[in-house]
Amino acid sequence: MAIFNVDESQRKAARVAGILYLFTILAANLTEFYVRRQIMVPGDAMQTVRNIGAHEQLFRIGIAGDLIMLATNVMLVVALYVILKPVNKNLALLAVFWWLVECSVAAATVGVDFAAALSLGGANSLPALNTEHIQAPARLLISLDAGGNRIAALFFGLGSTLFCYLWFKSRYIPRLLAAFGILASLVPTFVPLSTIVFASLADVPLRRARTGSPIVIFEVIVGLWLLIKGINAPAQTKSGTSYGPSPSAT
Repeated sequence: MAIFNVDESQRKAARVAGILYLFTILAANLTEFYVRRQIMVPGDAMQTVRNIGAHEQLFRIGIAGDLIMLATNVMLVVALYVILKPVNKNLALLAVFWWLVECSVAAATVGVDFAAALSLGGANSLPALNTEHIQAPARLLISLDAGGNRIAALFFGLGSTLFCYLWFKSRYIPRLLAAFGILASLVPTFVPLSTIVFASLADVPLRRARTGSPIVIFEVIVGLWLLIKGINAPAQTKSGTSYGPSPSAT
């Protein structure tokens, strides 16, 4: 079994990753539960448009929160690459690109939301618009938001699964935690894919992949682990068998 040493740059990146894991989870959940649940109404495009017009400032705060989360997520990707590159550089790079695709799609979706805020807020509020004329754009807004979030979740799940595999292989964190992360990452991978393949599932109310799912639990635990304990190189006996993290590595 390969034993992967830990250098100082990896330890520093692990502490940073711990902070960023927790921050992105906090930002994502605040945006989801405080903003999106009050604005976005699944299956009711017109009510969503009314909510945007009535709560423009709240909607704009949610957009800003999403942008901050995405910027932080890119920083997290870099930190994870620094930590896990020695385990397998090619797989770590692939995971990075998958997460960057997620960030790009999510950013485009936020751009659609911002366009809606510009169109429906202020002087262009809903009372000034003809209901018949706004129905088609309203449905398009809901479709773009839902579709963009599902595609972003798919690539997030792919990258997360690969990162968790590298955590498992490295033994930098408990293997049981890494294995749980692999399983948890499969939820945002296969749930959005199933709604793409099977049209009947698209109408089933589904939470966004990064909230209300096992991956949130994993990211909170691994974030706290990295922040408090950091990462250690597994101890190695004379026979080459690994017996978990070495206390001297801290």
